[in-house]
Amino acid sequence: MITRENIGTDGRGNDVELFTLTNKNGTQAKISTLGATLVSFLFRDKTGTMRDVVLGYDDPASYLENKGVYFGATVGRCANRIANAKVTISGTEYILEANDGTNNLHSGSNGVSHKMWETEAVDEDQNILTLKILSKDMEQGFPGNMTIKVTFTLNEEDALRIAYEAVSDKDTIANMTNHSYFNLAGQDAGYIGSQKLKIYADSFTPLAPVGSVPTGEIRSVEGTPFDFRAFREIGQDIEADYDQIVYAKGYDHNFLLDNKGSLAPMAEAVCEETGIHLYAYTDCPGVQLYTGNYIHEHKGKNGALYGKRHGFCLESQYVPNSVNEPAFAAPFLKAGEAYASVTVYQLKLD
Repeated sequence: MITRENIGTDGRGNDVELFTLTNKNGTQAKISTLGATLVSFLFRDKTGTMRDVVLGYDDPASYLENKGVYFGATVGRCANRIANAKVTISGTEYILEANDGTNNLHSGSNGVSHKMWETEAVDEDQNILTLKILSKDMEQGFPGNMTIKVTFTLNEEDALRIAYEAVSDKDTIANMTNHSYFNLAGQDAGYIGSQKLKIYADSFTPLAPVGSVPTGEIRSVEGTPFDFRAFREIGQDIEADYDQIVYAKGYDHNFLLDNKGSLAPMAEAVCEETGIHLYAYTDCPGVQLYTGNYIHEHKGKNGALYGKRHGFCLESQYVPNSVNEPAFAAPFLKAGEAYASVTVYQLKLD
């Protein structure tokens, strides 16, 4: 079942709609037309209590007032960082907005994460919602008029499937992700350090000391705070005296997946208190673990007070700055060719 309602304006005079997808178990995914944002993901814990496991806001305008955190947003056309806010596409250099020091982050202030999306299709019987946006030629500094679609599907097994599609009339970049912050104890539960995480990766991409951009090195997780091949608490080594932890003030790193472009497990997380277990899948070559190191103290949904490390992100994507780093596969998209990617977040009880 899908319901839709107007939830106010974005502070710029645009009406914002909220779609609520509900399955037979009562699990709900709430998606806003502002930023194609996952506003809420509600699931019953082991006591039968409904928990909202993603951070966000009640008021649409708050998403724009706190643009830097990207709660639940669809991010693009290029997620993560591009070093020195420059990229060469088909022989031409393009200068981007430097909105993160000297780097471009999440396509800058004009990214699709904070724009209004159109409703393309609603299938109430199958719990499918498709939103669409036109990213105009050069409006983010990237070439090409790019039509982007994102389709959210909530199935009866409590899995939220997020499928991206894009096509451009010029050679460009396509690297979309969802920027939800998960807290499996509930969006108002605070510090996530005791929740356990597993990542299906043997290696990660270390960052330079300044700027949070990968150096091009591929480093084994063996013997490091980044070894999440078996479940460990997120907070176990989050304050470790290890260069990469120090540089990022926690985790803000890409892990390399070996899924060969097919949908496969990327990560799992579990909260023993609630019994909620998150299973995450993607066909992307990497997943960015971010532990909310820079969440500033402010109010979120239902008056919850958010702060540092109150949520964790599992952002499926290409390696940050791969457009400038020959060591990594890069998300270049030829004119007229189709970009497609899928990520799934499924909730279960242990």
